[in-house]
Amino acid sequence: MPLVVRKISRYAVASATPSQAAVWSVLEFGVEDEGAEVLAETLAGALDQPGWYADFHDAREVFVVFPGRVFRYERGDTAARAEAQEFGRGLGIPEGQLDWTD
Repeated sequence: MPLVVRKISRYAVASATPSQAAVWSVLEFGVEDEGAEVLAETLAGALDQPGWYADFHDAREVFVVFPGRVFRYERGDTAARAEAQEFGRGLGIPEGQLDWTD
């Protein structure tokens, strides 16, 4: 699947848990809309536990991907966002890290 890398950066994370690195590498990328579902499923199979997730969105939908689980919902759907956040809490992700763009 073709991805367009837009930015690679590193930054220190004050809210890192003991199982997370104190400095994170962030990869910002783009994918064509028709590749979003495949990308989400691929990430769900590749992410490590505990405490990691990926998120991406287009003008209409949000994808939040945890190890083995994909949440896909319309932007602005607060109930679906809350469900994804609750799942993340169950994985031990700190509240301050459950802040993806909606």
